[in-house]
Amino acid sequence: MGTLTTNLFECLYFLESPELYLLEIKRNDLNEYAAIAEKYQWLRIDKSSLEISRLSFRSMDSSKDVEERFFEEGFLKFNSTTGTFIEKYNSAQHSLENISRQEIPSKVLDSIYNMLSKNKTNP
Repeated sequence: MGTLTTNLFECLYFLESPELYLLEIKRNDLNEYAAIAEKYQWLRIDKSSLEISRLSFRSMDSSKDVEERFFEEGFLKFNSTTGTFIEKYNSAQHSLENISRQEIPSKVLDSIYNMLSKNKTNP
């Protein structure tokens, strides 16, 4: 874990499929009283367009070997090497590789910076 730490955010998890990236970030630019949902965000990034959408976190479950996250948009189950993201209504299923120890591609970082900067100036 801990792919990257910047003044804006820290990447906690980084997963990849042929079509998309899924990241959990912790915002470092918010004050200590910011809502948990603002501080910790799951992002879905389309690889072809670099379009970012925030996943609406609902709940989580953790064990020694497996992590599970439930979102309004679907369900994520992953471990230290692989994972699966199943979109709502089973409209799509994505096999993922957990690449949390790898560097985030610069074009992806730029997209995240742009999104966070816009959100900061236009709440």
